[in-house]
Amino acid sequence: MSTRRLAEEQPSSFEFTPENLAWLETQIAKYPDGRQASVVVPALWQAQKQNDYWLPQKAIEKVAQTLGMPYIRVLEIATFYTMFNLEPVGKFYVQLCGTTPCMLSGSDDLIAVLERRVGPQRHVSADGLFSWLEVECLGACCNAPMVQINDDYYEDLTAESFEKLLDDLAAGRPVKTGSQTGRISSEPAGGLTSLTSLYGDGAKAQAE
Repeated sequence: MSTRRLAEEQPSSFEFTPENLAWLETQIAKYPDGRQASVVVPALWQAQKQNDYWLPQKAIEKVAQTLGMPYIRVLEIATFYTMFNLEPVGKFYVQLCGTTPCMLSGSDDLIAVLERRVGPQRHVSADGLFSWLEVECLGACCNAPMVQINDDYYEDLTAESFEKLLDDLAAGRPVKTGSQTGRISSEPAGGLTSLTSLYGDGAKAQAE
């Protein structure tokens, strides 16, 4: 794994919002005294979401202080897990799966769209709307190629549908999460070929 470092430019302070602090206190209360460190990953994740999906040093320090942990312990966790962004990202942070199923299904075409529209990986577009990163498997292989944008999955993409998705996000128009072709879950792309009724078409025909 490559070395992950904090961004050079950092905000001077970080405080949880009252809502997030109340949420954090609720999480801490789930554990016995002395076990507050169990909440460190959710706490860092909540801090990241509050801070436009990236984790500054002051947020890491605040989590350590709130949970009574040494700062270095929390820093180790933040720099180890790639789910934590240590530098600013776009308003719409695109994680593009480049693992084999997505690559075979056309993820390279999606990469070409991002390189043309946004620029290289880890680069925030001039309007602040987009940044992207190629990641390992996101667990939606049956609906490849796919991307995760902030908290949502977008699956069964083509270069054209992905381009439209980015256009709609940039314009503030509603977008459809999940499959972009309308298929449900991981059913065959051409529609169901079996189990099309409660007992299956074959059982129904036999009964008749």
